[in-house]
Formats: sequence, structure tokens, C-alpha cells
Amino acid sequence: MTRTQKTVFILVALIALVLGLTINKVLNGKGQGDPTALIDAGIILLPQSRNLPDVQMTNQDGQPVTVNELKGKWSLVFFGYTFCPDICPTTLAQLRQIKGELPADAADKLQIVLVSVDPNRDTPQQLKQYLGYFDPQFIGLTPNSVEELQKVANAMSIPFIPADTSKPNYTVDHSGNLAVIGPDGTQRGFIRAPLNNQKLVVQLPEMLKRQ
Repeated sequence: MTRTQKTVFILVALIALVLGLTINKVLNGKGQGDPTALIDAGIILLPQSRNLPDVQMTNQDGQPVTVNELKGKWSLVFFGYTFCPDICPTTLAQLRQIKGELPADAADKLQIVLVSVDPNRDTPQQLKQYLGYFDPQFIGLTPNSVEELQKVANAMSIPFIPADTSKPNYTVDHSGNLAVIGPDGTQRGFIRAPLNNQKLVVQLPEMLKRQ
């Protein structure tokens, strides 16, 4: 074999190796996903995880839950309320559909959490009844005060405007974005509104592979 033939052989072998590794990564995945595809699906991951405040709320079963103890699963946290006329029922219905279309192993790693921005009306009983219309496994949390709610919302960078509760049939202005909480209890990022069901069904399993 001449020197030229050896050089060509080595180059072909290297190209084949690179192509093989690339194809293997695409087919099998490495649990990191494609950052561009995640962003296109509305998933924005923080460069560094963010610790959450030690704020206690009450869940739909009347049990105390500390926000920074949402651990063991990935949590998609939505700030809304049961008297919301539009964005809340739409978002919760989308989340039900998205979770229902995920592979079983991905769905098992995920929980949906509604944090009420209307603690004046959203009692645990009201939250439980409301969430039951969408998925009984959804978690509802009611803060003990608007001040504590503001602390949590600020920590997760999910804005809302406290309502004037003296007005009858008042509404609460709030964001439709979701906060993404990792299984270690720290905030990992956001999912932008409006939700794209089709893209999220594809990309959420990639996000859930992360540690």
C-alpha cells in the first residue's frame, strides 16, 4: 500500500468513525437533547439552577407543602387560579393532553403543579375539585398570604398582579409561563406561553433525561 493509499485509508476511516458516532448519538441520544430544539419548543433552561425560598403552602388535601421540597420528580409549575376565565383552563387542558401523550417512563418523572394567585378564594377544597376536572394527579398549592405568594413568584420570575379583592367577580392578571423545577428541588428554567403541544411532547422527554 502506497503512502497516498494509506493516507486515503486513514481519512476514510476517520470520516466513517465520526459519522458512526454522530449517527449513534442521534439514534440513541445522550440525555442532553438539542438545545436549539428545546428552545424552539419553548423550553428555556437556566445556565445555573436556582434555589427556591422556604415558603410553606397548603395542598389540595389540606397538607402543608414547602415549595423548596418539590423533589423526586420534575415539576411544571403554573401560577393561576380556579376562577380564571380563559388562560388557566386552556393551559391545564393542554398540560393534561401533553402528559397523556408522553411515553410512560417520561410521564412518570413529571408532575404538574398549580400555585394559586388567588388565595382569597382558592381553598384546598376548591383546588381539589377544580383540578379533578383535568387530572386528579395534578397538585394544587395555596399560599397562606399574598406576601408569601409574591415571594415565591419573584423567586421563580413568574409575574402576577395582586387583585383588588373588594371588587365582585375580580380577576387576577398573571403570566402563562411555566416554571421548570428539577428533581433536586431547584428551578431549572421556564416553558414559554403559549404552549406548543406537539413540540413539547417531543422535547420534554429529552429535558427529563437531564440530572
